[in-house]
Amino acid sequence: MISIPHSGSSPGGPARQRDDTWSKTLERVGQARDEQAFAELFAHFAPLIKGFCLGNLNSSFPADAADEVVQEVMFKVWQKAPTYDASKAAASTWIYTVMRNCRIDLMRRNQRVPIDREVIDIDDIWDEADDDQAFVYLQQSSNEALIDKSFIQLPPEQRQVLTQVYMQGKTHQQIADETGLPLGTVKSRVRIGLKKMQTLILDAEKTAEKNKGAWQ
Repeated sequence: MISIPHSGSSPGGPARQRDDTWSKTLERVGQARDEQAFAELFAHFAPLIKGFCLGNLNSSFPADAADEVVQEVMFKVWQKAPTYDASKAAASTWIYTVMRNCRIDLMRRNQRVPIDREVIDIDDIWDEADDDQAFVYLQQSSNEALIDKSFIQLPPEQRQVLTQVYMQGKTHQQIADETGLPLGTVKSRVRIGLKKMQTLILDAEKTAEKNKGAWQ
């Protein structure tokens, strides 16, 4: 199954508010070099990053590399925080982008044959429209069973690219090179797959809530 890092909180309006809170906290780190704000970010995101890494192990990424990634990611968060722009990305998306870059760098270092890799940009990973942050939604979902169920319902081509991106740590360009697909097609399948998973989960949650109300 695809493994999406999540905070264990329910999605929706409160989740968006929490995202805004973390964005403001990250801005305090970047603009005021606020150590207390950084400690808050570390306490919240470090366990999520480690959990994601431990849930996506492979031959190039052993379990003992998780702590290394956590330290490297949070160091870069402190270092790069002044460049953070809340109008372009939620704090969680920005931090997970840093995480994915660090994880791919470590996997590349652990491989015997170096792999060329393009610079990864936020726009190359997630759609950042305010009302269209499907990855962030999935990251915040507490229902892993619904995530797995929604993943199974995706068309095979969408499941394939999501598996390659989130479980194998491949970039969009690497997938395009290996499959012969146009880069735009790969990006489209990733985004459409994530959005469809979001829709399926929302529908399932609404049905469950409706059934719950019928029994009360």
